[in-house]
Parts: sequence; C-alpha cells; structure tokens
Amino acid sequence: QVHLVESGGGLVQPGGSLALSCAASGSGDSCKTMGWYRQAPGKERELVARIIGDSYTNYGDSVKGRFTISRDNAKNTVSLQMSSLNPEDTAVYYCRLYCNTGLVYWGQGTQVTVSS
Repeated sequence: QVHLVESGGGLVQPGGSLALSCAASGSGDSCKTMGWYRQAPGKERELVARIIGDSYTNYGDSVKGRFTISRDNAKNTVSLQMSSLNPEDTAVYYCRLYCNTGLVYWGQGTQVTVSS
C-alpha cells in the first residue's frame, strides 16, 4: 500500500522561504512522477511543480523562478524549496505520486500560510 507523508508546512512572512518534503513508501518502479499541487480556499487544485524520472521538471506559471522541486531516489522523497513567498501562495499543499499504470496517490496535505 502506498503512503505519502508530507512535512514542512507552516506560517511564514511575505518574502520568506519554506521547504516542504514528501516521503513515499510502498510504491514500485512504475511510479516515477512526483509533484506538488496546492489548493487555496475557494479555488481549484493547481499544479505547483512536478518531477518526472530523475530530473525533468515543470512548474506552474505563478511559481516559476521562486520554487524548486527536487528528489532523492535513494530515500524516495521529493522536496519543494519555496522562496519569495507571498500571500497568494497560501494554500494546502499536496504531494502527488503518479504511476505509469495510471494510479495516482495523494498525501494528506500540509498548510502553508504566508502572512505578516
């Protein structure tokens, strides 16, 4: 059974930085795409960043140049380094694992709040 456990959310001031981490367990070799999505109150869930295989990445337009996604294959983790945060980044951030079989798994979500 696949489990995704996120950590690292919290409260940060505008302009600050925060890092999120997601550890996956129980997944097989067919699950190579990991990413982060977020959902703000009243809005749809949106892509933040994802990493496919070892190094191919793509980002949502609103976070390009500010966020960096990376993975550690040995530990089966994916991290999101967020900088220059602004109040519009406030949301619940979800880790997502996509497998070539078509199965998708989601973490429980971690709250990120950007406020002074």
